[in-house]
Amino acid sequence: MKFAREELKLKNLSGRTSKVTSDLLAGEWQADTPVTEFVQSLPDILAVQEMKKLARAILQAKESGSTRLLMYGGHVIKCGLGPLIVRWLKEGVFTALATNGAGSIHDLEMALYGATSEDVQAGIKDGSFGMWEETAAHYGKALNRQQGIGRGIGLEILENGGNTGISPMAAAVENNITVTVHPSLGTDIVHPVHHVDWSSLGREAERDFISFGEAVGGLAGGVVLNAGSAVVMPEVFLKALSSARNLGFPVENITTADFDMIRQYRPTSNVVKRPVNALGGQSLQITGHHELMMPMLDLFIKAEEEQR
Repeated sequence: MKFAREELKLKNLSGRTSKVTSDLLAGEWQADTPVTEFVQSLPDILAVQEMKKLARAILQAKESGSTRLLMYGGHVIKCGLGPLIVRWLKEGVFTALATNGAGSIHDLEMALYGATSEDVQAGIKDGSFGMWEETAAHYGKALNRQQGIGRGIGLEILENGGNTGISPMAAAVENNITVTVHPSLGTDIVHPVHHVDWSSLGREAERDFISFGEAVGGLAGGVVLNAGSAVVMPEVFLKALSSARNLGFPVENITTADFDMIRQYRPTSNVVKRPVNALGGQSLQITGHHELMMPMLDLFIKAEEEQR
């Protein structure tokens, strides 16, 4: 048999089903283009479609009163997105917040001292990495309030004159919204310091897990977005979800979404795939930098609101 290019069997384009057509292509926008027209001008393909689905699901859950849960890692706060999350809480976009230990520390430092995120490599060399008196002292006081880690840190910020406009934890307390912290023992800079008693840390983490479980229990028809937590929040979420189902909470038909710079195993499995495969709903995954993707989601939500 000869590999004869001239004998290839060709077909007419008119008979082909194409995935990309002219109505999906990018439109035009100007500096003064309204947000709805800007969103409509984007190519209606791939991540744009995912963003539209997520924005629509958030607003539908808001209308039905279902939980809208935002889980996030410390990098989200380090990327400057605290003020956006604060506004989302005030506008009712999300009804519950959950983060890992790093997320709580960056929130605390930014709100009380206006700076966070140290030079780890330099700090390792001279043994100063993580050895910060104020951070550990405030964290210990937050635990001693015995109201959960998340609420304790929010109260610590509020009562010490912190900047509530950039602190999701303080804003959550001000607006009576569930805020929880889920630490892994030994992973956070405050854990080695004597101000933080591990028995208190465990006790308050248990309080937060219970509060988190109650929020997860209200996810029927709701939305959970994981932004930048590669391990802790996806694992905690799956255990809380199974526990809620075990206790009879009617959690089903949920929208799960993951935002991160790369796609990772646990968020993909524990947030995006397994819950929806088991309980129904829709799963979304949008890959990109948080400082771009989360403000972009805000635009999509506003555009969806304007069209309703």
